[in-house]
Amino acid sequence: MSKGLPKRSEDYSLWYNELVKRADLAENSPVRGCMVIKPYGYSIWEKMQAQLDKMFKETGHTNAYFPLFIPKSYLSKEASHVEGFAKECAVVTHYRLKNSEDGKGVVVDPDAKLEEELIVRPTSETVIWSTYKNWIQSYRDLPLLVNQWANVVRWEMRTRLFLRTAEFLWQEGHTAHASKQEAIDETVQMMNVYAEFAEKYMAVPVIKGVKSANERFAGAEDTYCIEAMMQDGKALQAGTSHFLGQNFAKAFDVKFATKEGALDYVWGTSWGVSTRLMGALIMAHSDDNGLVLPPKLAPIQVVIVPIYKGDDELDRISDKAKEIIAKLRAKGITVHYDHRDTHKPGWKFAEYELKGVPLRIAMGPRDLENNTIELARRDTLTKETINLNDVEIDAYVEALLEKIQESIYQKALNFRNEMTTEANSWEEFEDLIENKGGFLSAHWDGTTETEEKIKELTKATIRCIPIDQKAEEGKCILSGKPSKGRVLFARAY
Repeated sequence: MSKGLPKRSEDYSLWYNELVKRADLAENSPVRGCMVIKPYGYSIWEKMQAQLDKMFKETGHTNAYFPLFIPKSYLSKEASHVEGFAKECAVVTHYRLKNSEDGKGVVVDPDAKLEEELIVRPTSETVIWSTYKNWIQSYRDLPLLVNQWANVVRWEMRTRLFLRTAEFLWQEGHTAHASKQEAIDETVQMMNVYAEFAEKYMAVPVIKGVKSANERFAGAEDTYCIEAMMQDGKALQAGTSHFLGQNFAKAFDVKFATKEGALDYVWGTSWGVSTRLMGALIMAHSDDNGLVLPPKLAPIQVVIVPIYKGDDELDRISDKAKEIIAKLRAKGITVHYDHRDTHKPGWKFAEYELKGVPLRIAMGPRDLENNTIELARRDTLTKETINLNDVEIDAYVEALLEKIQESIYQKALNFRNEMTTEANSWEEFEDLIENKGGFLSAHWDGTTETEEKIKELTKATIRCIPIDQKAEEGKCILSGKPSKGRVLFARAY
């Protein structure tokens, strides 16, 4: 293995970038700002995708696919939407290349200019609502509950693998409803689905809330979100769900005949999470030795490493390993048996530690004699010797993986709680944001002007107005004007 990772305490950003690359998750691509997701990284994303897809379908949604290209005129139909995305759009102007006159390359063929320029999808509200106009005529066609798994392009100038790239993978749900309340219920339901996924599968505790008007999705009437805390004290928005009102229905003239026979505009929602969740997973749990993956999302939950001299010992250990593997796989546990002779056991131990495999089993000739194995936990870096005469290995490992999942979540929750502080004066706010970080619970007067001034002075933004916000009379930390409750501020990714 190469030399150790940079320490989080010394350079968190460098630690993150190095870990993503060394753990074989992703790398920069030849296209500026884009990434190549490597097989190990993609297999984590696949597990996320599979679980989320299952949860979407359990709540009545089905998948579809819409075009990558959006006519430029579509984007201008919803004013706040185009304003929110205009600076990030990649635009297709021509459809053909030709050889250059000097024969040394290719140039754009000026005769192949598109009649209407196309936007490479930054998000799909416009193209989807233009389609919904054909699908929806009556209340009988509603609700329409559609999701798509896709890639999107937002031309970011400053990029970081998984957290912010010009192209990324995501899912985007787009639903249409007959009533305002039904659309709001859908928006809240999907925020709760995201929160359940983050906590039960990613082992990342989140705070559910509503965005301020300043932080709201372009074209939405309300944005609900889940906010997570990373180990460097910065927040990360882990998922958003938007109540669109009738904005896009009006922009694309999507009307339906109500039960009473009147014509009304449809009520809409959209919601999404992206490969940014990979960044959250890494930054919430990992340590100076490498990744720490919650078992439910680990591509390999258990790795078995034989320690042997010669083929005879390997054969005998392999026979025992096959018995254990069969039992674990029967429980649905993913197991990898690493009997490569190209690397020493110590190198393998370090590799699987770096890659965050939750449990490692080591077996040598003495273990065969004693019917024992050595079990090493990635989350605590502790080891124990298990006598296979005393335990049912499949049940023992299954229970231990559940314990590891819970332990990783609890550690992250304890950290989040330690990093959530009340600030009751501007001086206290400035001191905490600079020297401690984390979530600051503070009073705000509700104005965009104050919110922008706080961001300008401290780089802290309102992450959310918590769903469980308590009514509490107070004074805004900056303006001193009346406030009806605390909101959460933080510096964020």
